[in-house]
Amino acid sequence: MASVKSSRSRAHAVTQSKGINKDTGPKLEENLNVFKSDNFDADAFVQSKCHSLNEKEIRQLCSYLLELKRASAEEMRRSVYANYTAFIRTSKEISDLEGELSSMKNLLSTQATLIHGLAEGVHIDSLSDVVPESTSDSSPTDDVREPSDLEKWLTEFPDHLDVLLAERRVDEALLSLDEGESVASEAKEKKTLGHAVLLSLQTTIAERRQKLADQLAEIACQPSTRGAELRAAISALKKLGDGPRAHSLLLNAHYQKYQFNMKNLRPSSTSYGGAYTAALSQLVFSGIAQAATDSLAIFGKEPAYTSELVMWSTKQTEAFALLVKRHALTSSAAAGGLRAAAECVQIALGHCSLLEARGLALCPVLLKLFRPSVEQALDANLKRIEESTAALAAADDWELTYPPSVTRTSGRSAGGVLGSIGAYQHKLSSSAHRFNLMVQDFFEDVGPLLSMQLGGKALEGLFQVFNTYVNTLVRALPGSMEEEASFEDSGNKIVRMAETEAQQIALLANASLLADELLPRAAMKLAPLANQKDDLQRRASDRQSRHPEQREWKKRLVNSVDRLKDSFCQQHALDLIFTEEGDSHLTAEMYINMEENADEMEWSPSQIFQELYVKLNRMAAIAADMFVGRERFAMLLLMRLTETVILWLSQDQSFWDDIEEGPRPLGHLGLQQFYLDMKFVTCFASQGRYLSRNLLRVVNDIISKAMSAFAATGMDPYSVLPEDEWFTEIAQDAMEKLSGKPKVANGERDLNSPTASVSAQSMSSVRSHGSY
Repeated sequence: MASVKSSRSRAHAVTQSKGINKDTGPKLEENLNVFKSDNFDADAFVQSKCHSLNEKEIRQLCSYLLELKRASAEEMRRSVYANYTAFIRTSKEISDLEGELSSMKNLLSTQATLIHGLAEGVHIDSLSDVVPESTSDSSPTDDVREPSDLEKWLTEFPDHLDVLLAERRVDEALLSLDEGESVASEAKEKKTLGHAVLLSLQTTIAERRQKLADQLAEIACQPSTRGAELRAAISALKKLGDGPRAHSLLLNAHYQKYQFNMKNLRPSSTSYGGAYTAALSQLVFSGIAQAATDSLAIFGKEPAYTSELVMWSTKQTEAFALLVKRHALTSSAAAGGLRAAAECVQIALGHCSLLEARGLALCPVLLKLFRPSVEQALDANLKRIEESTAALAAADDWELTYPPSVTRTSGRSAGGVLGSIGAYQHKLSSSAHRFNLMVQDFFEDVGPLLSMQLGGKALEGLFQVFNTYVNTLVRALPGSMEEEASFEDSGNKIVRMAETEAQQIALLANASLLADELLPRAAMKLAPLANQKDDLQRRASDRQSRHPEQREWKKRLVNSVDRLKDSFCQQHALDLIFTEEGDSHLTAEMYINMEENADEMEWSPSQIFQELYVKLNRMAAIAADMFVGRERFAMLLLMRLTETVILWLSQDQSFWDDIEEGPRPLGHLGLQQFYLDMKFVTCFASQGRYLSRNLLRVVNDIISKAMSAFAATGMDPYSVLPEDEWFTEIAQDAMEKLSGKPKVANGERDLNSPTASVSAQSMSSVRSHGSY
């Protein structure tokens, strides 16, 4: 286990590497030195670290390492993407600068050649320079010499090029230009041509080359140029040495093509954003894909062209995102149409992701631009759930029913569509049913929320909406109107009061079922898809490690329900303890004054505790119908109510001041009555199986305080208290009369109760070893 903990620590340290300070940096680098060695043996290293691990621990370690690897890859991707735009921009500027420098070099070379020729006094109006100097001595009467093949070629070359250009015979023109370049290069090297002729030849080549480049650019810019013709023109332009211009023309041609096709796409003619998004993304991303294919085929993977392609594709993606936001997302987001907005995003991402095979990862661009709109739709949708639920709560009769679409038939949903114990088999009131259905609809399409890392925001927003609904349920409790100032942010203040105990328990049934089962079950759709593909065994073993965020979220939901539970218990405890006039039913006088009525004494639990028992029985019967399959919650509710009453007695300082320091001391009859009341509480709590350790501790503390107060009079409390069986018998008789049921096991406590033995042992310990 030590190795596993160490591995976890190392994994955590790596994932938090951004926060490593200067002191811990060298230490981490030292720890990584072992991996830098040329003699590093991975197998030996793993064996040294994992020799003491069992199979389960190794699986857990592997899981942590895989999570670390994914986190590292994601961090690297973000870092690269964050700086990629600047890199591309710098690369393009460098490429443009190199092109300008090359043009300047050629211009300077041409000017230098011209100046050099002028300085030597060379005349460019004849080709006499090619005639050998020895002929200058010949007599003028000699026959005219036949021109050489080179002279003929030099004479015909300009006209031949002009013909090829006029007839747009691009391939032949390229060959002729290459031939001219070869002749000029050879003549320059061997000095077979004079400066004037060589300059004339170079000028001819440059002029025709530029003319051909302009023709090719014109072809590439024509809307009618498609497919092979476009690629041929761009390829020829690249061969002419004007690659940057050729690449820009290629991208612009594809842009003009899909822009032309977009003219037939009218967003105003459709009310369905998904259809518009699908048509638009098909045009844009297919155009980007074709441009990427042509760029790779003609220019290969040269960094300058690849960078320009990425920048151009990013620009087109941003323009596409703006159109989708303007014509589809904005209206959906403003209306709270999360599903419509999510569908638009999903469609766009689907088309965009196809470009990844061509090396274009543009989905992050879309996600960044779409995120604000989806967040707006998310917030509006949550607000709609909140307002709709609040409106229904104002007219809710707080009666639990099954949903109208599902009928109860032998414990199964209609048609068996939802299976056994389906989410829709539970009984809720009308507002809770509506809340649940809207939440289920809310989680129907959560793919974009996950890819945009909005899962946490969705959970937080839904928790706030649920918390507002719980506040509404708290205000529905009678007697909670004075707390209305605490809920200023809860929205609609109008809510129908829950007058009866059944209605009030229904409030708890609504909140507890939503928090414990329905909302967490719906939120499981936000779990990563990879986790959903795990086998059942792995899901069972890793459940605690795979969803910490959702476990924490469910805990917050349950804590919110606890506020409602506390308000419920406090209200009913106060109803028991105080009269409508504000007088207390539970005073010290009811025990101190018992000595005056000793002759009329008939032993039974005090009236307030009898009423507590009756109320708990009544609530238990109601809860049994409302909390089917969730009996534990009902038991905890009754436990909390009993604890609230007993804690009030324990903390009522005026009560204990009268008992301990009042003008009249607590007599032996009062002590017996007090002990009987506490015994009665533990008996019916034990029988109802909601006797908690905390309740038992508080009861024991109360009895100890009463016995200490009695002992302060100088009398031994154990001498006046009957045996424990006497109190048990009276308590059982009282429960029999109040409930109308026979005593369990002829007056004995239920030996099968998990709390009965604890109660008997604790009460005996108070009588035998009580301290005061």
